[in-house]
Amino acid sequence: MELLSCSSTGRFPDMAVRINPSGDPSGGELIELKDSKSYMVSSFNSTIPTGRKAIAPLTGGATNRLREQMEAAGDDIHSLPIRDVYYLVRGRKDEHTKICLVHGSFFETVAVDELIRQAFSQVLEERLADQDEKIDDAVRQFILSIFSRQDSFNKVRHVENASVKLRFRIMTEVKKEGNILGARNYPKIKDDTLSLVIPHGSPDDFQLRKAHLQAALSHSELSMSSEFVIQHPFNGEFFVWSFAL
Repeated sequence: MELLSCSSTGRFPDMAVRINPSGDPSGGELIELKDSKSYMVSSFNSTIPTGRKAIAPLTGGATNRLREQMEAAGDDIHSLPIRDVYYLVRGRKDEHTKICLVHGSFFETVAVDELIRQAFSQVLEERLADQDEKIDDAVRQFILSIFSRQDSFNKVRHVENASVKLRFRIMTEVKKEGNILGARNYPKIKDDTLSLVIPHGSPDDFQLRKAHLQAALSHSELSMSSEFVIQHPFNGEFFVWSFAL
C-alpha cells in the first residue's frame, strides 16, 4: 500500500499521508516541504504554519485535484476532518545538511487568527499615530475582527475600470525562536541528521506516539537513533528522535 494519498506542487499541502482504515494510528497527516540553502527555515508563502488544519476548505469546489487524488487513493476524506500538519524542513550549510520533520505547533505559538489580528492592530495604531487620530476601542476591535482571517486575502480583487487585479498575500518568516535549524537555540539538532520533532504533550499521548514510531522502525534502526527533548521558548517541550544521515 502506498504511504501517500496525494502530492502537489504550488499549493498546500505538498503531500498527504493516507488515512489508516484501522484508525491506529489515524494517518492523514498533511506535509509541506521547506527547502533552504542555509540553516534558516525558508519563508511560508502559501499558508501561515499551523499544527492542525481542517481538510474541507482544502478539498472543496467542483473540481479539486487534491480531493481527486485522495479519493483515487481510497481515502474517505471527511472521515478525518481535522488533520495534523507537519513541515519537512531541509537546510544546507557548507557541506552539511539538517532535515527535520516538524509538527506545525512548533511554529504556531499564537493562533493564526490572533496572529493576523495583532499584526493589523500594529498597522492601525501606526496609521492613527501618523494622523494624530484616535478611535473608540469598540470600533478598533470591530475593525480588527474583520481583518483576522487569512481567507480574506486569498481572493483576487477586481476594481472597476482598473486594468490590473489586486491580490494581497501574507508571507510568514520564522524568527530565531522558531528556527529549528539554528544551532544557537537548538544545539541538540546536529549536522547531517534527520530528526522528527513532535510536541511532548500529555504522558499518555506521548507514549502512544512513541509506540507508533517504534512499530514503524526496525531494531537496528532504533539502535542507531538518539532521543532527546528540546525547549521551545514560547511553546513548551518537544520530543526529538534523531538519526544520522
